[in-house]
Amino acid sequence: MNRKTFLTTCLALTLTLVLSAQQTDSLRHVFGRESVPSTKGTGTPYADTLDTGHPGVKIILYDNHTWRYIRDPKVLADKKVFTENWDTKSTNPYREAETLPADFTLWIVDTLDSYCCPHKTTPSSKFGYRHGRPHQGIDLPYPTGTPAYAAFDGRVRVSDYVGGYGNLVVIRHANGLETFYGHLSEAKVKAGDWVNAGDVIGLGGSTGRSTGPHLHFETRYKGYAFDPNWLIDFETGKLRHRLLHLRNWYFSPNSRYVQAVDDEDEINLADEKDRIAAEEKAKQLAAEREKAAAAAMKYHTVRKGDTLSKIAVKYHTSVNTLCRLNGIKQTTTLQIGRRLRVR
Repeated sequence: MNRKTFLTTCLALTLTLVLSAQQTDSLRHVFGRESVPSTKGTGTPYADTLDTGHPGVKIILYDNHTWRYIRDPKVLADKKVFTENWDTKSTNPYREAETLPADFTLWIVDTLDSYCCPHKTTPSSKFGYRHGRPHQGIDLPYPTGTPAYAAFDGRVRVSDYVGGYGNLVVIRHANGLETFYGHLSEAKVKAGDWVNAGDVIGLGGSTGRSTGPHLHFETRYKGYAFDPNWLIDFETGKLRHRLLHLRNWYFSPNSRYVQAVDDEDEINLADEKDRIAAEEKAKQLAAEREKAAAAAMKYHTVRKGDTLSKIAVKYHTSVNTLCRLNGIKQTTTLQIGRRLRVR
């Protein structure tokens, strides 16, 4: 067995073990909340690409004797996430808004997907309403001409001049997440290109509706924008969690990242689930009671010669009950054809 074949076999076996382990809940719990440091591509040329025995996964061997797993774009291209709701012009290709679950999780990085901080800095403008309009991302100070890096592996969906965004690049990732890079002075990629985390996708600038050079960065899921700070700590450049836990209220224009909520996520999640379950149970019981009450209701259509006393005797009730149920008095004249509730 030559060195190349031996290395391929070893790496493929490693990948098998890792992929199997990632499917377990225990690993998700232990490593899902682990922060991830930013890494940038070194620009080292690769020497070879090897098969792993797993469909859609390749191994890249670099000239500096390093290696990494990558997803095979030829296989990814057929997946629904890269075919459905795919529009190379629109910022929101989801024509029909999908109702998202109360809470759900997304794997952000693993052995196949890496991460690069778009820019380590203090954001100059936050997510939320600004000047009466929703600001669906954050602004990062970014001198004109500074390389803009892809945050994660994925495929470029939009690379065009788009209104207030100016030169905009939108990348969709395998988990359905999309990242936006706006106000670029120049885009270095085109729609349909496959990129890896750390690849230069454009240069910083001030195109579109902008008061100065900066990078407008957004994170969206199925068209819904949420504060990128839930995902990335821009002060340190670290990805907060490998496994991102999202709640539907994160997608409100008024919802900004809150450190306390993030730190106590598991407790809050349990409380939130209990609250939602209790509310759903209460709604279900109320609906059942209302249905039962409606089924128990009975009515009588007034005929010639009917009196409240006769009707009360017929349905084994009292005149007072008939008056209460129908909001009438004992002296009320009964019109023929009127429907009276009798129980």
